[in-house]
Amino acid sequence: MNTITDTLYYFMYIVVELTILFLAISTLVGILLMYIPQEKMNRWMTRKGIFGNIFGAIVGALTPFCACSTVPMTVGFLEMGISFGAVMSFVIASPLLNPIIIGMMATVMGLKVTIVYFFVTFIASIVFGIILEKLGFKKYLKKVRVKGGNTRENVPVQFGQKFKKAFSGAWEDYRSVLAYLLVGVAIGAVIYGYLPQEFIVKIAGPDQFFAIPIASIIGVPLYIRAESAIPIGLSLMDKGMSTGAVMALIIGGAGMAIPEMTMLSSIFKKKLVATMVVVIFLTATIGGYIFNII
Repeated sequence: MNTITDTLYYFMYIVVELTILFLAISTLVGILLMYIPQEKMNRWMTRKGIFGNIFGAIVGALTPFCACSTVPMTVGFLEMGISFGAVMSFVIASPLLNPIIIGMMATVMGLKVTIVYFFVTFIASIVFGIILEKLGFKKYLKKVRVKGGNTRENVPVQFGQKFKKAFSGAWEDYRSVLAYLLVGVAIGAVIYGYLPQEFIVKIAGPDQFFAIPIASIIGVPLYIRAESAIPIGLSLMDKGMSTGAVMALIIGGAGMAIPEMTMLSSIFKKKLVATMVVVIFLTATIGGYIFNII
């Protein structure tokens, strides 16, 4: 009976906490983006060399994380003549570094974990963007044109209207991910209440060297959205799973969102899509070992 009570309490507490975080951070970012003209973000990404990749990753971290936003923006950037490497840095960073993930992770997993996660994924976005351009993967782009894919709706003038518009967008985003969040928290609550700690430590504890690549392999095809993965990861960490294995699972699942990969296949040839899967796997695995070392 105590276990049931603890499990239900964990479920309710995490759901309420993540709901407040999601709506607050989404609204704040929505307002912030209204003050940053799209043209300015485009100019950032046209910088030459590594600076284009850096700003590509930054824009990916700031912009909406939904695939229906990421893919049209990707096409728009390519049409503008922004370097292929900078666009790839944007594509890699967009699902991994959105403010929702960072805010949720900082709250439930701690600031240290979040800082390491941010730098691992941010640097990976830059490095792999450069590598893909140097290796000539631009030739695996399809000739596709999406008109108006890089435009935004008219921005309200008054702050009150901006807030209302941003909160409305945040609420719609929240509704779209609510099912994933509830499923993730429910699984996390069951793990928290019922899964034996000894079992987790035995198969995925800090001393299990192959736990990280296995978690990466599981995460990539599994596709657990970050909203689901973070509460699950928190429960697994509480039970003794190594931080590296948990982060590998989160990066693999969040970085290879099936809807996004499906939409990207409309503008990327199969070889480039497959390469993106490898990039996320390597990011998850390398990042996992870095977490365990730190």
